[in-house]
Amino acid sequence: MSRIARLGAFIVVTLTILIAGIFIIGSKQYLFSSTYQLQAQFDNVAGLAAGADVQVGGVHSGTVQSIELPHKPGEKVTVFMELAKSTHEIIKKDSLASIETEGLLGNQYLAISFGSAGQADVRNGDVIASLPPLEMSELLKKTSAILDTSQQAIENATQATAHLNSVSAKIDDGQGTVGALINDKALYSNLADSTSTLKGTMVQAQAGVTDFQENMEALKHNFLLSGYFKKRGYENSADLADNEIGALPQGTPIKTFNYSAKQLFDKRDTAQLKNQKSLDDGGDFLAKNQFGFAVIEVSTGMDGDTQKDLVLTQARAMVIREYLVGNFGFDDSLLKTMGMGKQPETTSDPGWGTVQILIYPAGTGIPPSKEAPAAVSIKTVADPPVQASTGPTPEPK
Repeated sequence: MSRIARLGAFIVVTLTILIAGIFIIGSKQYLFSSTYQLQAQFDNVAGLAAGADVQVGGVHSGTVQSIELPHKPGEKVTVFMELAKSTHEIIKKDSLASIETEGLLGNQYLAISFGSAGQADVRNGDVIASLPPLEMSELLKKTSAILDTSQQAIENATQATAHLNSVSAKIDDGQGTVGALINDKALYSNLADSTSTLKGTMVQAQAGVTDFQENMEALKHNFLLSGYFKKRGYENSADLADNEIGALPQGTPIKTFNYSAKQLFDKRDTAQLKNQKSLDDGGDFLAKNQFGFAVIEVSTGMDGDTQKDLVLTQARAMVIREYLVGNFGFDDSLLKTMGMGKQPETTSDPGWGTVQILIYPAGTGIPPSKEAPAAVSIKTVADPPVQASTGPTPEPK
């Protein structure tokens, strides 16, 4: 080979090596600095490509080295990152990798969040947790749905405005009842006279109801008829609310006594005690222990008339209270009642309901009293107090 040929071959080889070196060096951004590798796995990388930036706290700190597809369905796409060694102090085990977009339609990059203080440092080759990327197609679908909904709302508002304009025009023309009232003074005057007559009739009816109530109140105190009302356990429905509270306190009872209504009363629709001795354990506790106040809470099953069941529970609570106060010595002002009406069944006797005596510690505030209920015809009969076998006998009041 001639000298010129050898020189030409040398130049060509040298240029080839130089060009290859430039490409190799260009692809290695951290060729002359210390780096380490991390991995993150995604269900979908949403177009992220090898060579994309890796940012830590918004600062370019590495590159995506490669992206590896899963070997079988159900696995995730693995992204291999090469990061500058300076990030090793702020990326921890709980750091998260997410795929972000520069602007609305810019290039995609991988963002890594700072780790928490006290978490372990990541090591070369570790896999960190990731967040699913926000795909532009899904965002556009949601935006389109919102626009469709807004368009429908605008159309509905336009139709409503058109209907309102139509109604207003008809009223102005005197069409319909409202239009006639507005435009015909004679019809308006006749209607006003009719309204005045109706008001007078209502006043008279109200006066009649008031007279009837007063007569009934007088009858209740009549010697011949007083027994009829006493059979219901009270002469006035307001008696049921004398010691009733509107709600239970926030505190926890120090003692609770539970009974089935069937255990204490002879029928499902009355308040006549049949086994009052069962209440003696609660009465003994009230007489022998210090307490803040106590509540007799009564409920019925879910069958029957709601208002009657409410009054029935109030009457049963009142009858139980009268028995405890009449046979055990304690401050009766601390014993309250609470008729709950219908409540879900908690006993094995469907329809009867339950009775609870809830005793709260000293210092518990007594809730405010409940207003008196409306009168309802219900049988609420209480037996005369019977002296319990235990507990001190109170002095006559």
